[in-house]
Parts: sequence; structure tokens; C-alpha cells
Amino acid sequence: MVSTDVTYLTGSEQARLIKARQLSPVELMKETLNRIDRYDPVLRAWITVDPDRALKQAREAESEIMAGTYRGMLHGLPFGVKDQMHALGFPTTLGTKVMDESEMVPPYDSTVIKRLAQAGAILIGKQNQHEWGKGSTIVFPYGTPRNPWNPDYDASSSSTGSGIAPAAGQCSFSIGEDTGGSIRGPASCNGVVGLRPTFGRISRHGGVMAGYTSDTFGPLARSVEDIAAIMEVVSGHDPSDVLSSPRPVPPYTKQLDGDLRGMKLAVVRELAYGQGVDPEVRAAFEVSLDVLRGQGATIEEISLPLAKHAVALQMLTTDADVASWFLANFLRDRYERFDKGTRTRLVASSLIPATVYHRAMRARTIVRAQVLDAMRRYDALLSPTDVFPPRQIEEARERITNRADVLPKLIMRRIAHYPFSLSNVPAMSVPGGFSSKGLPLSLQIAGRPFGEDRVLKIGYAYQQATAWHRRHPDLSATLAAAA
Repeated sequence: MVSTDVTYLTGSEQARLIKARQLSPVELMKETLNRIDRYDPVLRAWITVDPDRALKQAREAESEIMAGTYRGMLHGLPFGVKDQMHALGFPTTLGTKVMDESEMVPPYDSTVIKRLAQAGAILIGKQNQHEWGKGSTIVFPYGTPRNPWNPDYDASSSSTGSGIAPAAGQCSFSIGEDTGGSIRGPASCNGVVGLRPTFGRISRHGGVMAGYTSDTFGPLARSVEDIAAIMEVVSGHDPSDVLSSPRPVPPYTKQLDGDLRGMKLAVVRELAYGQGVDPEVRAAFEVSLDVLRGQGATIEEISLPLAKHAVALQMLTTDADVASWFLANFLRDRYERFDKGTRTRLVASSLIPATVYHRAMRARTIVRAQVLDAMRRYDALLSPTDVFPPRQIEEARERITNRADVLPKLIMRRIAHYPFSLSNVPAMSVPGGFSSKGLPLSLQIAGRPFGEDRVLKIGYAYQQATAWHRRHPDLSATLAAAA
């Protein structure tokens, strides 16, 4: 469905209308909140929304702009955040009922939210997620998130609501969090753009980051241009985060054009053509490669034979990091309050011996070295974001009952995500077609450390030559299907 509804315009298009005083931030906010009221009882993208606060800030933004004070491309745009980062005035639920209400009160605003507020963006509320930001949730404490293209289908994990909301026109953009694919997966399944930036590019201060060596915030929106504008605002060093990088932030939006001449890209054979890649995904990916060639890129095929080990290695290490935090804080005393899927994964991870953890961390560096070596030879690496189309919700639940469940339910869902999160490099999912059932498919573009500018340039050129990001779900049909 192609729509000219103002809530389905890209954030950049909304921004240009706001700047030209052809669109009121108040009008945009009212339309956005109306979509949340109407459709979220089915989609469950949100945990907490404060419409009164959002409208008050929209009126303030309108007054500023009418008075000649325009803060930039995000001024007056409504956004939401994964409920894993602190925002004063909103509880930090982390998608769980394990904590008591008094434990959900945020101590301060996260740095990301502060920077967005300074740019004039307006926080609507907190978005639904897998419990504690870990995939594997079976029963969602705040309602099962549903795919806006078909409510019977999965919306991925764990920044689930952060992918649903911009796809459904319920905000201009979202901020999610990616440990092993939790931005790119929801972007792919819901048909929006999602960027996992280089580890350290965006401050993590004010986020509950249990996966200390991998977790990073990143934007989800309806276009690559939107992502570039958001990255200019939220990126950069923060003294409150000792792991944030001091590197200067490039002018991402000024480097976007449709010309890829001279760029050398590589298809990762194991991720694009390996075992378990759905034929529809492969066919859409081949069309995407033709588009990039048409924009001037040269494309070769390479092998990363160690990439297949990334899922096991990252789950061994990052899950152990996460489990150590929960074991000390909640898991021993509140075991029964956890979702069964979450606690099973955390308990298993807490039993990983230190010797195994140490060997897995050393093995991670070997896999990362192979990825980085390829990136020295190419401007970016390409693959599908997900190797199969979105699945029905029940099929997607990670119930592991025997050894045969491990490959399809644990490994294959993550196989194209983890090589790049393990390597802590930027990777972006861009809409790349639809399955025969009308569900989104996507292209993944991964770049060198701190090479977001090149990743964005490639993604922008791709979107200049395609219209997949211009298609939007028919939510009236979605409501009817859920009735």
C-alpha cells in the first residue's frame, strides 16, 4: 500500500514541511497519537505513552518555529525509545514485571534522550520489547507485539516495538538497542531502516546495558536519510560513558547521494547463499545487487568461513555477561517472576564455566579479525538481514525441546546478524522487497569500524533507485485480520 498520509511521510519529509511552516508539529503529533490510540491495542508497540506531555511539547516546538527558532531536522518530530533507557517522567520497565514499580523510577535522562530533546525532537513514550532486552520471551508482560503487515506474524526481537512503531506511522523514528541484531531484526521484519552503529559511536549512558561488550543504541526510521539526520544528533563522545569514542561525528546527511561509482562491495557467500536461506529471500537479494550495480558499484563474492561460529560465540559470551548481572540482582530471588523463555536462557548462561567463557572471548577475536580483514578490501559487505521471511508468531517462539530445534530456532534467526555485532562494526538493514505473503524482506549493509558514513551512502543510493520504503502496511486491514 502506498500512502500520502502525513504520518507515513519519511521523517525528513515531515521536517522539510515543518521548516517551511506547511506542517504543524501539533498537527503531526495529534495524527501520530491518534494512530497509537487506534492501532496499538492490536500491535502493542508501546508500553507507556504520555499524550498530554507530547502535545505540550509539540505546542512549544510550534511556537519556537513560528518565532524563527528552528533547531534542525528533528525539531517537532515525535519519537519513541525502547524501554531500556531512562527518561524522566516514564518508568523504565525493561519489558518485565520482575521489578516492583518503585524500582522502575528512572534516576535521570539517558544521554541519547537529552541530545534528541536539545534537537527539538519530542518523546512520546517507551516501546515494547522482549523481557530485559533479551530475545526468547514467550509471554510478553505488556502484550504480544505484532507485525503491522499481518498481525499473525512475528515482529522480531528484541527492540520489537521500536520497529513496529515507525512502520505503522506511530512515530517519526525510534531509538532501539542492538546486542546481536535487535535493531536490524525488527527493522527487517517490519519494513523500516535500522542501523546498529559502531560500538562506542553513541553514548550508552542512561541505558540498562547488561551486555557490556556488545550493547549499543541505534535509530530505526522510514528512510536512510532519516537515519543520517538522527545519527548527527545522537553520536559523539560523552564523558559519562567511558566507552564512547572521541572521534568527530561526520556530517552524515551532506554525504548522501545516489552515486556509487568506484565503490567495491562484497557479498558474503555463507550469509547470502548458505544453508537455510529461503528462496524468496535469495531472489530479492539478487534484485538488490542489480540495483546497486546500476548505481555504479562493483560487486564481488567472498567467503567468511568463520562467520558461522559467530552466533555460538556471542551467545556464550554476551549471554554470560547478561546472566552475571541478573544472577546478582534478580534471578536468585525472583526466579518465578521471569518469563519462562527469558529465565531458561539466563539460567543456562549463568552455568557457563569461566574457562569456556575465556576461550570463547579469544575465539571472538579470530572471527572479528576475518570480518575486519574483508572490510579492508571492500567498502562494505552485503547479505540479507534475515535469511527467511517473518514467521508466524507461534512458529517464531524460541521453545527449544530437542537438539533439532537449535539450528532453525536459535542459529538461523541470528546467522546474518551476529558476525557484525560480534565484530562491533556498523550494520544497517534496508527494505528490499516483499515475500509472496506480503511480508517485508531486507538488505543488510555492513561497514568498517566508524564507517557509518559509507554504509549510509550505500543505503541512500539504494533507496534512490527503489521504492520499497514507500510501501506501508494497510492498518485497517490489520485491524480486520485481528478481529
